[in-house]
Formats: sequence, C-alpha cells, structure tokens
Amino acid sequence: DHQDTPEVEIAQLPDINDVYAFPGVTSDRLVLAVTTASPVTPSQSATIGFDPNVLYQVKVDNDGDNLEDLVFQLRFRGKGRNQQVELFGPVEPTQVGSFNSYVKQEPTLRGMTNSMVGTSSGIQLYAGLFDDPFFIDLQQFFRIVPDRRPSRGPLSKFPDPATSFRNPGKDFLRGFNALGIVIELPEDMLLPANAATDPAIGIWATTSR
Repeated sequence: DHQDTPEVEIAQLPDINDVYAFPGVTSDRLVLAVTTASPVTPSQSATIGFDPNVLYQVKVDNDGDNLEDLVFQLRFRGKGRNQQVELFGPVEPTQVGSFNSYVKQEPTLRGMTNSMVGTSSGIQLYAGLFDDPFFIDLQQFFRIVPDRRPSRGPLSKFPDPATSFRNPGKDFLRGFNALGIVIELPEDMLLPANAATDPAIGIWATTSR
C-alpha cells in the first residue's frame, strides 16, 4: 500500500508500496521486486535516493513456517541519485521476526544506484528510480473511503462522497515515480536442498531503523 499509516505519510523513503515475485528471463530464474517512497513527484525525481539510515530487506520463507529462512539485505551509502548500494544475501538472517540486524559477511554485490549490478548468470540488482507501476483513480478512491485521505496536501480535501469509481477512471499516479529494488537470481538459490518440484515460498519486504 502507498502511505498506509500517518507515520509513513511524513516519512516517505521507508514506505514500502508493493512487493512482486515473477519468473525471470529464463524458467530457472526468479525476479523479486520492491517499490518504496511513492509517489515521487517529477520535481523530486532528480534528487531522491534511498535512506542510508534504513535497512531494506527482502525475506524468504522456504519451509512454510511463516518465518524468514533467507534474507536479502540492502545498505545504501550517500544521498541523492548517485548512491552506493551493497547487497547481502541470500543468506540466513542473524535474527528473525520484527527485530533485525545486519548479517556479518562481505557484500554479495556492490555498485551504484540507477545502474545494473551483477551478472546475468548469477545475481543481478537494479536499485533506483522507476515509473510507479500502481494504477488507481486516487481522487475518487478518497471520495469512496474518506477516512484514508492524507492529512495534508491537495488530496486531503474532497468534500463530495462517492460510492463507486468513475468510468473512465483517471490514473492519478501517471507521471509519478517510485524507488525500486529489483533482484534477479537462479531460483534454486532460494530453495532448500530437498525442495519439492515447483514448491511454494513466501516473500515479503521490510524496512527497519
């Protein structure tokens, strides 16, 4: 969800918007993607970067117990569009659950944001600015569900109630961007040695200070 609590409405960078998992360029590869910080306005796009004081993680449960067995951890250094990014993992986490700490190992990948890092046969990472992939008539949504309106800004004032979306709708987020983390890797790197054919795995993302 975008801006789903009052806290993330005022703390834009750690706000997780969406988490995706889908097949990679070949059938034996998997893509994990996380978007954050949306909506990034056109004026912000030239200077925005990930929060260097936040631990960004993608977590993987591969045995069905709803606890992370593997994590990807990302650390960003510097500010703005030209940051250094370090990716750790996939690796067993130091601890599981709501308390998190950095794993103690050398980065799997290191490079610059807004550029491809890694190899097409191993792990690849792109962390940077993307067009927001979420589509919604946000103005009408806040008329339908007024208690979800932001507390400030132009979307905070919609006095006329509504019960349904407009036809045709308006993609309010067109032209807005998001920060995104995209990881592609061989899917067997996420599976236990005795995994069944085409097993189900759980994937989610967190941001922590």
